[in-house]
Amino acid sequence: MAKPADTRTAGRKPAPKATRSAAETEKIRAALAARRDELNAEYDQTLSEITELQRDRLTDSAGDDQADTGTKTFEREQEISLANSIKERITQVERALERLDEGGYGWCERCGNPIPVERLAAFPSATLCVTCKQLEERR
Repeated sequence: MAKPADTRTAGRKPAPKATRSAAETEKIRAALAARRDELNAEYDQTLSEITELQRDRLTDSAGDDQADTGTKTFEREQEISLANSIKERITQVERALERLDEGGYGWCERCGNPIPVERLAAFPSATLCVTCKQLEERR
């Protein structure tokens, strides 16, 4: 015997997506593009600093013991990690711009509910509502 469907979730569709005005969309697009440009400049600066530090380390490594070598390796890994983090944020902002073009910006990718304006103000490239993000972080 088939089990009856749960009436609370059966046939439930995501909330209808309200359309934003062209002015609102352009304001969001401008803010996201400005953030992307800031992050790109930060990324370029970080890569430039990494290159400069690498050059300095190569010329100033005579007489290094194992501890010095380990410290330099650790610092280099930290710098690369920072650059990767910046690159990931750039990717998130670019994805937010794509979602804006597709009409999905401001809506949770998992449940389809609107993402609170406060969350978008704090984290403009958010793709999940607060509830879905909390569930994701618990995993």
